[in-house]
Amino acid sequence: MEKVLPVDTQWFALAKKAMDNKTKPLGSLGKLEEVACRLAAIQRSLKPSGEKVCVVVFAGDHGIAEEGVSLYPQEVTAQMVYNFLAGGAAINVMARHLKAELLVADMGVKGSFSPHPNLLSLKVREGTRNCLLENALTRSEVEEAIEKGKRVAFEYGKEMDLCIAGEMGIGNTSAASLVGAALLEIPLEDMVGRGTGVEGERFSHKKKILAKAFQSRTWERNDPLSILEAFGGLEIAGMAGFYLGVALLGKAFVVDGFIATTAFAVARALDPGVEEYAFLGHLSEEQGHRLMVEKLRMDPLLRLGMRLGEGTGALLAVPLLRVATQLLAEMASFEEAGVSREG
Repeated sequence: MEKVLPVDTQWFALAKKAMDNKTKPLGSLGKLEEVACRLAAIQRSLKPSGEKVCVVVFAGDHGIAEEGVSLYPQEVTAQMVYNFLAGGAAINVMARHLKAELLVADMGVKGSFSPHPNLLSLKVREGTRNCLLENALTRSEVEEAIEKGKRVAFEYGKEMDLCIAGEMGIGNTSAASLVGAALLEIPLEDMVGRGTGVEGERFSHKKKILAKAFQSRTWERNDPLSILEAFGGLEIAGMAGFYLGVALLGKAFVVDGFIATTAFAVARALDPGVEEYAFLGHLSEEQGHRLMVEKLRMDPLLRLGMRLGEGTGALLAVPLLRVATQLLAEMASFEEAGVSREG
């Protein structure tokens, strides 16, 4: 398998030298300075850009939803795909205002859709199997989903400055909890959150079902594909492939919340080089996200108490990334401005 190339550290050093020479006290722009220098190194330019952005919402259904682990019925996944295509979801509003391209990738939604210019028909199967009863996916289905995610990156990420993977799938916080717990060795009870907003007895039921599913499946700790086989899902595998593809192109990507970070953890396990191209958009309110972020040693750009998914938290970080690049590209140096340095 082709490996992700490391980011050129010389470009980071050049960018840091340029940033340190801007008309400001050293380090006074905080995290913005590191962000700008990282983007400069990824793009190999002292005038990096964050203007061209694409968002791909990966959608898939989950067999575990049959066990009542979500507030919403499984049909909502397909209904939300129609909403994305009609332009009515939160991610659509953000994408319009930030002038980002938006596509929807059907990785495994139950049912079929009419052709649409913004719909990528990549269905591997109509939803995963119920992981409480059997493995969610076969090895070939996992590999197909990852490969299709890569191909999306190769086709739509080439001309982009920043790429984002969003997701939609009733039951996917359950799958992400199981995958994240197995992959990162975090106690499952700490990973299971309220997802769509389950409370009380419904939340207790979700925890019991996921604990049984976790105990009933087997996997190889160092084989992320076997973990995806055990628990799914198709959109998580597709997103992992997308991150790998974007990094193979030498492009930057912004990771969203709980499910997206689970997909990133899978991609990182397959090729650790992807982390050099990743920015974490925000810290989700979903319970297990903080634990994964700490384990992966990621640093969120925003903390807004969000837990919607769809790529919304990642896309909201784009203005910050854009400003960081503009500061490096446009801010005057001490010499250009005729400003004296510190005495």
